Parts: sequence; C-alpha cells; structure tokens
Amino acid sequence: AALATGEWALGERAPTSFQRRAPGGGGGSRLAVLPGTRPSVRHGQLLLSSGLPSLDSVLGGGLAVGTLLLIEEDTYGIYSSLLFKHFLAEGVVCGHNLFIASAKEEPADILKELPSPFLNTSVSVIEEEGAEAVKGKQDFQESLKIAWRYQNKPKLEVTQINSSKFGHCFDLSKPLASELIQNIGWHGFFLPEETTLCPNMNSCNMASGYNRLLHSLQKVIYQEGFDGSIPQKNQRNILRIGIQSLGSVLWGDDICCSENPQNIHSLTRFLYALRGLLRTSLSACIITIPSHLIQNKAIMERVTNLSDTVVGLESFIGSERETNPLYKDYHGLIHIHQIPRLNSLNSNVSDMKDLAFRLKRKLLIIERLHLPPDLSDTVSRTSKQDLAESTKLLSSGCSAMAIGKKHLDF
Repeated sequence: AALATGEWALGERAPTSFQRRAPGGGGGSRLAVLPGTRPSVRHGQLLLSSGLPSLDSVLGGGLAVGTLLLIEEDTYGIYSSLLFKHFLAEGVVCGHNLFIASAKEEPADILKELPSPFLNTSVSVIEEEGAEAVKGKQDFQESLKIAWRYQNKPKLEVTQINSSKFGHCFDLSKPLASELIQNIGWHGFFLPEETTLCPNMNSCNMASGYNRLLHSLQKVIYQEGFDGSIPQKNQRNILRIGIQSLGSVLWGDDICCSENPQNIHSLTRFLYALRGLLRTSLSACIITIPSHLIQNKAIMERVTNLSDTVVGLESFIGSERETNPLYKDYHGLIHIHQIPRLNSLNSNVSDMKDLAFRLKRKLLIIERLHLPPDLSDTVSRTSKQDLAESTKLLSSGCSAMAIGKKHLDF
C-alpha cells in the first residue's frame, strides 16, 4: 500500500536496487579514464596496451594496471628486446611516464632506439604499403621531378599521431622522434652508475642491488603521484616500468652460474616486494629474464608464481627449425605460460594455443601458427606401392562384404 501511494516513513528506503543519480554524475564509483587505457569488459580492470595489438588480443585485451608481465628471453635476446621496446614506445605515444632499469644499456640509449609509430595502425594496410613501396622504386625519380620544391620541407608526422587510440603499430626501421621523448617524464636506473655512486654496495651481494632498485621505484611512485592509495590533486597518469635482463650475470646475480647460488632468495624477495608495490599504484611493469640460463628450475617456478602474466619466446636461430621449410615464414614461437585471474575464478585464456611470430622489415607480428601441408616428393616408391596395395585390399574387402547389396551400410 505504501508503494502504491508513494508514502514512506522518514529514513526508510524503497525496496528496489535502482537509485537516482546525483546531479554531479554520482551513483557509484567509476573507473577513471586515463590516457592510453580502457576498462576491461571481463573483469573491470583498467587495461593498457603492450605495444603489440596482436599480443593484446592474446592476453585478453591488454595488460591490467598494477600487474607484472614477465618475458622469458629467447636464446640471443633479440626478440625479447623488441617486445621490451614496444612496451616503452607505447608509453611514449600515450604520454605515460617511464622508469627504465638495465645493467647492460643506459636508459637514455634505450629511449633513442625505440621504434616510431605508424600513422595507419592497420596491419594489412601496412603490409600492402610495404609491397607497394618495393614496386614504386622505379617511379621514385619521376615523383621527385614533379614535387622537387617539397623536398626540403620538414615532415609533420609527430602531430598526426593519435595518442588516444588504444594500441599502436610501430615501424622498426624508424627511431622514435625526439620531440615525443621530450614531452614525457622518465627516470632511469643504470646499475654500473649506481655502484659507483654507492661504493659501500657490494656487487656480489645482489640483495643490496635489488634493494637499491626497489627504493628508486618507491621514490618515483610516492613522490611523482602514482600511488593509488593516496588521493592526488593533480591529474593522474600511468607509470610504465621496464626492467631488462633481471637476474642475469650483468646484474651480478649467480642464479645463472650455479644450481645452488649463494643468494637463492634475493630475486624472489625483490619480485614479492615489487608486486606489492604495483598493486597499490597506477603502474605496470615488464621484466625480461634469461630463463634458459637459470639452472635451478625451482627458482624459475617461484619467479613464475610471483608474476601475473608470463610469456616465453622460442627463437629459431641456431635450431633445426631455422632451415625447416615448414617454418620458413616464421622466426620463432611464443608460449603463453600464465594469464592472471583478476576479479574472476578463471583467467581469460585464448583459444589460440599455437602462436608464432615473424619479423618483417618494419613490423613484428604475432599470429596463429599455420603449417602448410606436406606436398613434397620425398615419399619413396615402395611406400607408395604399399599404400596402393593396402587400398586394393580395402576395396576388395568392402566389395566382399557388399555381395548382394547395392549400397554399403555404415
């Protein structure tokens, strides 16, 4: 009766789940829209691109903010370095802040080697343009004769990049424009410089080196306003963290040299603290690790369990598959070992199990592995004769069974 008349006592609420929205757009917490991110339809977390749209589709739409992506390096570290640079280049295009840590390259040199984004992000269109560029070399001189006055004019490609788009394709033959790098904020951690600045830090004891890196990350997150637990007055942004070849010999760690290293828990303790730091901040981290050099497999299992997303790269360089004609269109395989379970009981596992990557002159592509049928003439004549005899026997047996019947019953 009260529902029909609309008369409710003071302090009572109508038994309905629908509520009127506030004039200020309230009525529930919403995810803040940050540049270069989008909310996931599956688990509601903010996602950011890994720099490869094909990898984002395999991982369920992208990398969730506050998670850790572990890349198991290939044998020579060529393709894992490309994934590392794609992740950082995507952050530069989207205007994110960067934190780069390395033991073999200076962070400033890594920034100079980042690939440049394509203006057209369609992979099929990029491949067609590459084919047309090869055919158009003959008409290059004629085009210069027509437009000779435009040769010395500067290119304005930097202003045409759509930074609000989620996921970009990058040109590996072009370095990133210096104007884009100057517009972002970035921090670097170079291990040889840290050892010279801190003479008390023992290079053999990697607990102090990992602690130094962790303190640098905490300083940037808390002072630059990336801490998600504290309300910020300024506009929020994403911090992309990249750590290159963590746990390798260049870092001074001995897990790649011995099955029973002295500091067996130093790397896992660092990852445990790093994961807790990522959970409470607007950041995402990518780490490359030489898993093929770690002799103690128990350490690698702990590292995998402390990571959210684990991707392994298997290169064909130096293996039998490099000369195998079945794999002539690919340069290696990619294995998705682990995908995080975020706000759900199961992970968003893709149906594509057999994945491969191929490197073109300008583009790195991850796609499903398609092997061509074996149509070679390597089958011997004896095997062909045996096959023919077996078919004759099969046909004779079927005809004997079908005596008196016009059609076979299956």
